[in-house]
Amino acid sequence: MLATPEKIPAFAPKLRAADVAYDAIESMIVTLQLKPGSPVVESELVERTGLGRTPLREALMRMSSNGLIQQMPRRGLIISDIEAAEHMTLIETRRVIERLIGASAARRATPQHRKDIVECADKMLVAAKRNDLNDYMAADQALDHVVHEACRNPSAVAAVIPLIIKCRRFWYAFQHEGDIEEGARCHMLVAKAIAKGNEEQAAKAADGLMDYLESFARKVIG
Repeated sequence: MLATPEKIPAFAPKLRAADVAYDAIESMIVTLQLKPGSPVVESELVERTGLGRTPLREALMRMSSNGLIQQMPRRGLIISDIEAAEHMTLIETRRVIERLIGASAARRATPQHRKDIVECADKMLVAAKRNDLNDYMAADQALDHVVHEACRNPSAVAAVIPLIIKCRRFWYAFQHEGDIEEGARCHMLVAKAIAKGNEEQAAKAADGLMDYLESFARKVIG
């Protein structure tokens, strides 16, 4: 699974209970443990995550507002469907925001951020070589946490998070078409550019990562 509460690395930013709940539910959505179109059962989430109802409800409200969960008449909350036909425009939008986040992180990251970012990317490479998708996704999510904190642009982060989650779920659903070693390599290029403080190179590396995701999506969509 992705970084459930106990899997969040020690160097990740300290998270509120609602953020931990969000990550835990995100993991279940991305890995298709909560399948598209399935109902959201609050008592089941409490049992599976070990978290309280209040942080879970806050997390569900955030997911509803960004389209990961839908409110359906007479059906309550359900997990949103995977819209393959709309995935290319999602990547197009994400590309613009990721360039901004990458460049901003390269400019504003602290020395500790830069160290942690490379460490997360290295964990992705190790997991990819073992073909361990669970550890790969956990390291990917941890990398996002650090980069997003480093960029110091909460508006960009809020805009990109639902796009990232949808991309991860798309990748997980169609992973037979993917190459996680190439994905890890692309993430490492972003990480190294941020660590060096090179804004132009970070934006270019973010473009390269989006090129990879776009190529993967085209294989799936046909």
